[in-house]
Amino acid sequence: MRDLAYLKLLAREYPSLKAASSEIINLMAICSLPKGTEYFFSDLHGEYEAFIYLLRSASGIIREKIRETFGHIIPEDAQMELANLIYYPDRNLARLAQEGRDTGDWQRITMNRLVQICREVSSKYTRSKVRKKMPKEFAYIIDELLHVDYNDENKRVYYQEIIHSIIETQVADKFIVALCELIQNLTIDNLHIIGDIFDRGPRADIIMNELMQFHDVDIQWGNHDISWMGAATGNSACVCNVLRIAISYNSFDVLEDGYGINLRALSMFAAKTYRDDPCERFIPKILDQNICDAVDPGLAAKMHKAIAVIQFKVEGQIIKRHPEYKMEDRLLLEAIDYHEGTVAIGDNRYPMLDMEFPTIDPTCPLQLTKEEEELLNTLVLSFRHSDLLHKHIRFLYSHGALYKCYNGNLLYHGCIPMRADGSFEEMICDGEALSGRALMDYIGEQIHKAYFLSDGSQKKEDARDFMWYLWCGAKSPVFGKDKMTTFEHYFVAEKATHKEHLNPYYKLSQSEEVCDRILEDFGLPCRSSHIINGHMPVKIKDGETPVKANGKLFVIDGGLSKAYQKCTGIAGYTLIYNSRHLALAEHKPFNPNHESTPKVSIVEKMKNRVMVGDTDKGRELQEMIDDLQDLVMAYRRGDIKEIGE
Repeated sequence: MRDLAYLKLLAREYPSLKAASSEIINLMAICSLPKGTEYFFSDLHGEYEAFIYLLRSASGIIREKIRETFGHIIPEDAQMELANLIYYPDRNLARLAQEGRDTGDWQRITMNRLVQICREVSSKYTRSKVRKKMPKEFAYIIDELLHVDYNDENKRVYYQEIIHSIIETQVADKFIVALCELIQNLTIDNLHIIGDIFDRGPRADIIMNELMQFHDVDIQWGNHDISWMGAATGNSACVCNVLRIAISYNSFDVLEDGYGINLRALSMFAAKTYRDDPCERFIPKILDQNICDAVDPGLAAKMHKAIAVIQFKVEGQIIKRHPEYKMEDRLLLEAIDYHEGTVAIGDNRYPMLDMEFPTIDPTCPLQLTKEEEELLNTLVLSFRHSDLLHKHIRFLYSHGALYKCYNGNLLYHGCIPMRADGSFEEMICDGEALSGRALMDYIGEQIHKAYFLSDGSQKKEDARDFMWYLWCGAKSPVFGKDKMTTFEHYFVAEKATHKEHLNPYYKLSQSEEVCDRILEDFGLPCRSSHIINGHMPVKIKDGETPVKANGKLFVIDGGLSKAYQKCTGIAGYTLIYNSRHLALAEHKPFNPNHESTPKVSIVEKMKNRVMVGDTDKGRELQEMIDDLQDLVMAYRRGDIKEIGE
């Protein structure tokens, strides 16, 4: 018998034996349904158009449902038009109205087809769950249409009369939009984002807005996400890094139009300080055109160099404050011979490609000038006071973590730091050597302290500095390399200095034995579990595959970012896990004017169909069933009285 006090609390929600018994029946029925479909995306990198298309199309699954339902009835172009309507209902309804094609006949046919697709995607859910996802204004009507008995002539007439009334009352467009959004909602049950929402692409803020509207989403933080989270805490090095990357990819819209970061002070400082410097090493990569905040490339290059120099200074100050980071080799501003124009890296000295440093004092190269300090304070305040940025950052905290164990899968962005011999790499944390899951848990606590502790405490300052270490530190699980060679890329021609050596994890994890060891450390069964990983683009064009370690490891960063697509040959992956199989959707480079449906391939079939009762949710439901059964027993014994007795 459960604790009586707890059962009395439970009795407030289920005040009678009948109510408790009914809920037991309901929960047991739910456990016998097929599990919902999980979608795994990684490394979105601000590519909002491509991501929203993949989300609304369920990475091609909606297109497959249309083909299965109507492939033998309607032609291919009509199927494609129906699919596009489901993905972007408002846009396509406006276009059809402009073309004069939104007639009553078209509306009737379209609503009938949408109801059939909706019936298909809702078939594995309870009526109550589907009803909860319906828009309130049309919930009753949709529920009726989804459960028509076609063998009953009266019901068929009733069905057609509902459709006719919707058209006559001129709410057909609203009803079509409601059906399209319900189909989208039902096709994806759980959404997992395996890190790196931010940087490189044009509008990470739009992606965040979309995620905040989604009904069930979790995020495993990537190094680019943590850099933005660090900037939001007021970490000046992270602020500089976020600005530097955005400017280097010409992403002014996300800064100014998206988050309201005022760049006027930076542009004025850069234009004045680097007035006669062409800043050729800092010309931005223009992969996307800004819509709201176009900046001249020449001025952008000056802004890029200005913020990069400030970043190297404040990073050096952090390294000096934290000798435990062991990053003294990254104090490259101090390694420059300002007379000879060379820099010492490792055991060698290399000529500098650029020696125009009007703000650097060779005797104290890490010291900010008064103007730089004032500028940096202004920029940090702009990040600290951006309401939308903090709304998004709080969502990252409330829906995110470094890793997640869910339905037998281990999800994380970067790596579990390892040594070459296959053992877990240790980090000394508050005097204790931590590795594997224990290290990930400790780092997660520090990330929370950096944002939520009150300003002024030493623990807050240390945690805030640690956010920058996670961006580029050798033992950071979200970075996974020995060093970040940003300085070398800007200033040294020798390609060997640009090399960033991967943590041994990336080679070792291709072994099934190593994956099993990682899974065991995180408390997951080796036999049926998988690791789902992002961060490192899979180069399909070079013969790489996203499925590794005999099916134990999935690396699903295939290059959604335009910056990676020449390297990978594709545009990323979605991993899809439904009740019958695991499948990979291979994305095509997004083109709004052409068919972009991904190629879906089944990579693992389940031996038995996975039901809700087999999932983590099912185990939660079983615990609830056990509690309710004890409550029923308490009612029968008279330990708790039913309300109304």
